[in-house]
Amino acid sequence: EGTFLEGAPVVTVSSTTGEGIPDFIKRLDELSAAIPERTSSGLFRLPVDRVFTMKGFGTVITGTPISGQVQVGDTIIIYPSGITSKVRGIQVHNKSVEKATAGMCTAINFQGLEKTAVDRGNVLSNPNALIPSYMIDVSVHFLKSNKKAIKNRTRVRFHSGTSEILGNLILLDREELSPGETTVAQFRFDTTVALVKDDRFVIRSYSPINTIAGGHVINPIPQKHKRFRSEVVEGLKGLVEQPPDQVISYHIDASGYRGVSFSELKIMVNMPEKQLNQAIQKLLSDRTLIRTDKEKQIYIHHNNFGTLKEKISDYLKDYHKAHPLK
Repeated sequence: EGTFLEGAPVVTVSSTTGEGIPDFIKRLDELSAAIPERTSSGLFRLPVDRVFTMKGFGTVITGTPISGQVQVGDTIIIYPSGITSKVRGIQVHNKSVEKATAGMCTAINFQGLEKTAVDRGNVLSNPNALIPSYMIDVSVHFLKSNKKAIKNRTRVRFHSGTSEILGNLILLDREELSPGETTVAQFRFDTTVALVKDDRFVIRSYSPINTIAGGHVINPIPQKHKRFRSEVVEGLKGLVEQPPDQVISYHIDASGYRGVSFSELKIMVNMPEKQLNQAIQKLLSDRTLIRTDKEKQIYIHHNNFGTLKEKISDYLKDYHKAHPLK
């Protein structure tokens, strides 16, 4: 009662006699048929479940791709370490295949990869696709089943994909989060994570180990935030609901003169490349954005460009005033 399982079908089965098993499988087939298929387009990501060595094959990594697809011959990077390897072979449910897509239980054999180079919790993806970070901005929900509030800087266990990472929960707008409440926050970790916007996570207490919270990623590569800054808190809250073009505009505006690259935007917005390009082109055409580096595809916001021009002009005026003969 009171959970998503309330009203779910209940099937009586016996592992001894086999009674009810066919009905159970039939129900599973009905439920799985109603689940929409995952798209095979977009960024390939596979959180590592297991890694082992097979005689005659070398290092094998198993897991389930959560997006995109992988093919024999693809060059893959292991995040967050950055180690590169080439796909030698793929199996799905013990059958050799040329490619595997999101949702398939997959085993990948790699060329010349040492077993010690990969750990459970690592993520396989395309070259230059992910950016490891010690911090992420999140929307976090603290379960109402908790007995007491969680305080700022509480040490927790962070679970996403197949990883478990230790870190601290930084509450940006309060000193503690009460049971049943949701807010925006920042996690700061002991080791780096490689995530994208909207990735889901589960939080467990450091000790004793209990599930206490969950949520989704708002920004996978943020700057370090100072607490109780209303513009930061309101900006992050806006990212939860805003359409992609406004999310793009916000991130580029917040980056100041440094700007944001296309590769960074891909994981900050989590859109297919074609749609992201279209959204950027629209913002360029209405002069919201300015491209400052064509090769690296770096963009700054028009607001920051105007301020930068003023500052350069003021700096030159002050310099000429101080050194009129130069």
